[in-house]
Amino acid sequence: MRRRIQLTVAALAVLAAAIGPATPSAAAPANPNLLAAVAHTPGTAWTTDPATGRTTVTLDDTVTEQQADRLRDSLRGSGVDLRREPGRLRPMLAGGDAIYGSTARCSLGANARIGTTYYLITAGHCTNSSATWWVNGTRTLAIGVRTASSFPTNDFGLVRYTSTLPHPSAVNTYPGLLQLYGTGSAYVGQAVCRSGATTGVRCGSVTALNATVNYAEGSVTGLIRTNICAENGDSGGPLYTTGGILLGILSGGTGSCATGGTTYYQPIGEILAVYGLTIP
Repeated sequence: MRRRIQLTVAALAVLAAAIGPATPSAAAPANPNLLAAVAHTPGTAWTTDPATGRTTVTLDDTVTEQQADRLRDSLRGSGVDLRREPGRLRPMLAGGDAIYGSTARCSLGANARIGTTYYLITAGHCTNSSATWWVNGTRTLAIGVRTASSFPTNDFGLVRYTSTLPHPSAVNTYPGLLQLYGTGSAYVGQAVCRSGATTGVRCGSVTALNATVNYAEGSVTGLIRTNICAENGDSGGPLYTTGGILLGILSGGTGSCATGGTTYYQPIGEILAVYGLTIP
């Protein structure tokens, strides 16, 4: 059996420890040019509060104190806050239902279609790793083949169904299915849940929009940020409301479900628009 990709996760605390603001509080958004150094530093992410215009840059455990000092110096006078966020930002390879590539296990995000041709949507860092996907770990029951993959910059991919497996427009809520009635756009403070093959259903709220995450593999932009935990194998799983509205699919995050965490999601609307898909 091929070796499954393993990604190391540090033991984490629930709350981020502040390492101090770069400057006193400021209401104006940071000049994008000032964030160039951040974009070139893996293990960082940033969001801008839509109400105050204030930008916050978070640093994971892989960012050294020397790198943090350089970033603080480059952002001095910009009104940007720097904070430590425990753990390591990483795509969560390893989750609603499990799907298996040749080297990775991820999660199915949603079933979608173009006309009468059906696809499953999952994370692009998952589809990058394999052309063929299976429903079981022994890789004897095929789902289909990869037809599109985008990562980094984006984090989404498509697998075209070549099997006759049922593919309902629903979320596995462990146990049971939640019917999906449509898609929507997330907003800060919204109550949401996510489903994944490793940790099942976990719930929390949206904490930021349009986040940029700088993985070691490259940057992904335009993401939804939540205070929900996730672990390896949950990648690609759906973010949704309990009313059956699909909002996005899991890209990655920090932390674990033992200690808490932060997760980032690719908005579903962008994925549907790029590929001309509809949710059944």
